[in-house]
Amino acid sequence: MLFSLCLFLHLYFSIGVLLLQWCDERLNFQATFLQCLAKHVPNIYSAEMDPLLEKQEEMVQAAILYPLECYLFGEDPGIFLEKLQQSGTSQLCGKVFKGGEATYSCRDCAVDPTCVLCMDCFQNSIHKNHRYKMHSSTGGGFCDCGDTEAWKAGPLCTKHEPGASGSAKEVRILRVFPSVIKYIVDMLIWEEEKELPPELTTREKIDSYYCVLFNDEHHSYDHVIYSLQRALGCERSEAQLHTTAIDKERHSENISQRPLHVEVLHADVTAHQKFALRLGSWLNKLMSYSRARKVLHELIFSSFFMEMEYKKLFAVEFVKYYKALQKEYINDDHDRVLSVTALSVQMFTVPTLARHLIEEQSVITTIAETLLEVLPEYLDKNGKFNFQDYSQDKMNRVYAIIYDLRYVLVSKPTLWTDRLRERFLDGFVSFLRILACMQGMEEIKREIGQHVEVDPDWEAAIAIQMQLKNILLMFQEWCACDEELLLRAYKECHKAVMRCSTNGRSREKTVFHLCGHTLESRPYRVSADPVSIHLPLSRTLAGLHVRLSKTGAISRLHEFVSPLLVDYPLRCLVLIAQVAAEMWRRNGLSLISQVFYYQDVKCREEMYDKDIIMLQIGASLMDPNQFLLLVLQRYELADAFKKIKPTKNQDLIKQCNVLIEEMLQILIYVVGERYVPGVSNVTKEDLIMREIIHLLCIEPMAHSAITKSLPENENNETGLESVIDKVATFKKPGVSGHGVYELKDECLKEFNMFFYHYTKTQHSKVSTVRFTLKALPPPPPPDFSPAFSNVVRILNCDVMMHILRTILQRAVELEIHLWTEAMIQMVWLTLCCQLKNLMPVVRMHEGGQNALIFWCSLLPDFFVVFYCKTQSSQDKEKAERKRKAEAARLHRQKIMAQMSALQKNFIETHKLLMSSAIDYSRIALGPKRGPSVAEKEVLTCILCQEEQEVKLESAAMVLSACVQKSTALTQNRSRIIELSGDPLFMHPDLPCGTHTGSCGHVMHAACWQKYFEAMQLNFRQRLHVEQIFDLENGEYLCPLCKSLCNTVIPIVPLQTEIILAFFCRVKYSSSIKEMLILFATTIYRVGLKVAPNEADHRIPMMTWSTCAFTIQCIEKNTYQMHNCYLYFVVLLPNFKAEDTPSLLEVDMFHVLVGVVLSFPSLYWEDAVDLQPSSISSAYNHLYLFHLTTLAHITQIVISSATGRGVFVLNYSDIFILFLKNYGLSDVPGWLVWDCVKKGIMPYLRSAALFFHYLLGVSPPEELLQGKYEKLSVLVFASIFIILIIVLLHLPRYPRKRNSLIELPEDYSCLLNQASQFRCPRSYDDEQKHPVLCLFCGAMLCSQNTCCQELVDGEELGACTSHALQCGAGLFFPLRIRECKVVLIEGKTRGCLYPAPYLDEYGETDPGLKRGNPLHLCWERYRKLHLLWQQHCIIEEIARSQETNQIFFGFNWQLL
Repeated sequence: MLFSLCLFLHLYFSIGVLLLQWCDERLNFQATFLQCLAKHVPNIYSAEMDPLLEKQEEMVQAAILYPLECYLFGEDPGIFLEKLQQSGTSQLCGKVFKGGEATYSCRDCAVDPTCVLCMDCFQNSIHKNHRYKMHSSTGGGFCDCGDTEAWKAGPLCTKHEPGASGSAKEVRILRVFPSVIKYIVDMLIWEEEKELPPELTTREKIDSYYCVLFNDEHHSYDHVIYSLQRALGCERSEAQLHTTAIDKERHSENISQRPLHVEVLHADVTAHQKFALRLGSWLNKLMSYSRARKVLHELIFSSFFMEMEYKKLFAVEFVKYYKALQKEYINDDHDRVLSVTALSVQMFTVPTLARHLIEEQSVITTIAETLLEVLPEYLDKNGKFNFQDYSQDKMNRVYAIIYDLRYVLVSKPTLWTDRLRERFLDGFVSFLRILACMQGMEEIKREIGQHVEVDPDWEAAIAIQMQLKNILLMFQEWCACDEELLLRAYKECHKAVMRCSTNGRSREKTVFHLCGHTLESRPYRVSADPVSIHLPLSRTLAGLHVRLSKTGAISRLHEFVSPLLVDYPLRCLVLIAQVAAEMWRRNGLSLISQVFYYQDVKCREEMYDKDIIMLQIGASLMDPNQFLLLVLQRYELADAFKKIKPTKNQDLIKQCNVLIEEMLQILIYVVGERYVPGVSNVTKEDLIMREIIHLLCIEPMAHSAITKSLPENENNETGLESVIDKVATFKKPGVSGHGVYELKDECLKEFNMFFYHYTKTQHSKVSTVRFTLKALPPPPPPDFSPAFSNVVRILNCDVMMHILRTILQRAVELEIHLWTEAMIQMVWLTLCCQLKNLMPVVRMHEGGQNALIFWCSLLPDFFVVFYCKTQSSQDKEKAERKRKAEAARLHRQKIMAQMSALQKNFIETHKLLMSSAIDYSRIALGPKRGPSVAEKEVLTCILCQEEQEVKLESAAMVLSACVQKSTALTQNRSRIIELSGDPLFMHPDLPCGTHTGSCGHVMHAACWQKYFEAMQLNFRQRLHVEQIFDLENGEYLCPLCKSLCNTVIPIVPLQTEIILAFFCRVKYSSSIKEMLILFATTIYRVGLKVAPNEADHRIPMMTWSTCAFTIQCIEKNTYQMHNCYLYFVVLLPNFKAEDTPSLLEVDMFHVLVGVVLSFPSLYWEDAVDLQPSSISSAYNHLYLFHLTTLAHITQIVISSATGRGVFVLNYSDIFILFLKNYGLSDVPGWLVWDCVKKGIMPYLRSAALFFHYLLGVSPPEELLQGKYEKLSVLVFASIFIILIIVLLHLPRYPRKRNSLIELPEDYSCLLNQASQFRCPRSYDDEQKHPVLCLFCGAMLCSQNTCCQELVDGEELGACTSHALQCGAGLFFPLRIRECKVVLIEGKTRGCLYPAPYLDEYGETDPGLKRGNPLHLCWERYRKLHLLWQQHCIIEEIARSQETNQIFFGFNWQLL
């Protein structure tokens, strides 16, 4: 690490010497400057163990920085900066990005994806109306506004248009800048632990030292805390504070056994090093330790990189030390953003600078040689890479070198010079040496006897192949820019391939005879000899050959394509076929994975596709019979087509059939797959359209899914947008899901069942989904280009005729099983679809007439086989359709009978509801109360499927339910939530209530108890269960819908006598009593967060409270308004009673529920079994309702009119008081009525719901339909005397409807807001992980120790501690950088949820990986709001964790 820093500083100052010709006066300034530092710095930073940061900053400003600024500017710093700001802005923006800040890249105008704009420049540029991408910066880099080489158009925003530049104090800058930088550099690389440089030693040396612990990337956060606890003997909290200061946010999760880096430094050395970092932040406004490197990066950005001349000089020096810097970085332990090597992207992506470095510094050669020099331990004895037991950390650092090569090649030159051509060719040859080490690397051999015990490492080789894919394409594109260069590059690549091909084992050639033709080749069998899928040299040669064909320069090529060039790609294809035939089962999953990536979109462009092209090259240049003999020999099918009696071994027959199918498929690809520029006269757009058509033939797909299925170019573009509207139509999404593209009908004619990019799964799926498409003939392919026109000769050669005739003859001879229907389909394709391609060739070649006669002679055999197979298949399909039709008819009859029975039952049961003759059926209160609709309830248990009628004396039946705390109705989130207080009274703000919900699934109580006990026995052994649900607290998943539950609700039949005698001795069955007690104690336990106690007097009150709160939530979710509470003791106040709350301090609806349910207790005595009559109960309910309603109107009037909380008992006094004070006699009555109606309606609707479910009286239609006028008649005329009082202020009732916070329509606004967020408990300037609380809008610092709090003796993260207060343990913040919502419940549960922001294709973008502009979807946000209001967060978390276990083990409490 120190060596790397020294190299960097040497590099920096070698540029500085060229840039700054320091004058003699500088020496005087430097001496004065150092004397000042020597005098003040040790005194300012003398108390490092317990520093007073504000005092230190004041002393630094007064003693050092302010005088330095005055000297630098020649006047007051504030005045100078104001003048400088008014004088005009620079043409270059140069804003350095912080982590998490929004960056924008224009897809239309950016030269490459690394060209980005800051938000201000983007909003003031022409690019905001273009296609752009938006990302969250990881930190480092700067805005490219003003850089003309970064943009094809619009390089300047309106803020940075050319203007007058102010006159700077250049002489003083030349004096100050070098001296300050030299001091910073000297102190950051100072190695003496006890001494300072002589010029900084002015006072007597004091005997004071510090033990300094350095940050690294090897030890975990917890490991450092543990080590400090042991070493210092301190508490964990103190060790955590020290660790936070050391870590400064960045820490590694890797565990290392190496010791921590600790040094003992003199106090003066520590002071100057501390001030050196502060001085760096003075120059670049940056703080942090790994600060030393970052400060220097910022200095380079703000100095050299702002001027092209200096940037060029710096780049030259950078390339000189490139190898040493990269080697030091690979052996370092810090992130790349802290390494000087990260600056390469700022230089290599500048087109003119890249050309200069290629011509003058041979940068391509340097990078290629560096890549070879850092991987010597992975070369085997044959000079091939072998990445077994590789280090993932080292490979990740090696990839940085590959990125640099990509940066250099990102922009192709338009003008070639001889020197540029020679230097590029030298670099290409050096790169070929890397490919030579990869050619044939990590060979594998088929396991025959025993299954492989340990899968070999394969990931590194495939990963390097992925990293090199675009680089290989860019090299080919560079070569194609110049015809002379292309020919020379082809020859060099051909030499390299031939060298690798002849280095193999020497064997005697064997002779293969078939149809009068002979092939001499060296013996090789894929099933017995080593084989490798890594052939980058051969595939690069194929790419160059195609580009020679495209440019027409192939006519100048005289090299003969040897069978060796075709042999190695053919071996790969044979390997794929044998894996499909299950011949390599004993080689484990590593081979399966390699085969997958070989054909996957991430690699296939430079692997599978190039192998097909190489076979096409061989077919065009080799004798067709020789080519097919080579194919037969490599597929090991020579005996299968030699009239040899086949074996009876079914496994071998199956293998042989699969190999023949795979071989025929490859031959079809060789002849028919021509959608490659250079192979035929097609464009890149034609290729993309064909890919999209065949993807959409499978199923409609989202934009992101199509993008992932298409290969990306060097600019990470697929070309999808330019062609998608030609072949598909977009279908917008609904509230859930995403938008999809559907294929246009006119594009179905382009469908080809034998499309070569279909996987086995896709081919099977398209055969099922698009069954009718199987009958469509494949579309005619485009004509081959002249260089590939001879490929079609293989269709009329003797060997091809023999292969096809043999397959058809075996199909006719039914006793032979060496054929399949797939083979017949491929033969049909060859016969019918390729004849049109053969006709011109037939005329051109001798023997063409005989070939045509042969093709026609095969048709009778084919049609015999096809007719037999088709007839048999049609008979089976006809019988199956008949059977299904009969089954469907019987099913429809059964459904219709059931519907008829249900209709009759409904009409019979609900006669009263369907009759309009009864006028009072819907009155719930008073002597004219309507009849209760008591139905016979027969329910089915979801566990045992047995039916049971609900009776008091029967065993209990229960509903699965969940009890949870809720702040969904709160009117004041700043109010402190008290869980263990008196539950009798609820404050009108509804700060926190207890909600009970049920999924509605019914079980026998006994069945539920058995189910719960079985879960306890079965799931305690599984580690993840306790994170899904807590068995100890009674949690379980509903057996049917998997909703999270923690209790059950006993089902009690609706009986008026029971309601009237609520507190009397009713004879319940023991089972119902047990379930009632369980339900009530669960509400008590969850609502008050206490241990269960059946004797606690608060249990009934908690039960009434949850009843009232749940009804209010139901009413609110249905009608989107609010309600109130009311308690009996408040309605009849006693001034002598203590602790009686004011009328304005309780919620009236809670009081109504409590009063109605507790009023029968007044009739009960121990010695007398007294029960109220039905008439008495009816009047009681009516009078209680009148009383509570009048009290609630009083609340509305008092709290709304004055806001002073005046409590008056006499309502006439209220009337006189208001008339006297406000003169309200002339207020119109309609205004009074409207204001009070708005306040009273939520209460009335909640009361109607309550009495409907309590008494069983049918609800009025007005309640169901949302018409409220008739409901108001329930309030007697005497109550409305008060309604003439006007509301002078905004009404307190009805309460405002709770909703989630307002989010900006454009997501970039949130990103910008997050980039400006600074942790309130952190002193550095670094970005954290900001999250936005959607309940209250607070911005929190997530997943950082700086904001952890100690709650009840347990450390909680900022989100978890905020959730306890803001959401009673429930919380769903928006993680702004990742564009994800996190659902959190308590301290142990959580899951991810899609953010309500969608791109123009109706898709979310988790992690901002695609970068499309995002806009708020109101429907999705509404859905998120309902998830909260309907108390479904816990249920969503449980279901998510049940299906997706990726977050098990995540420490949610520290979030």
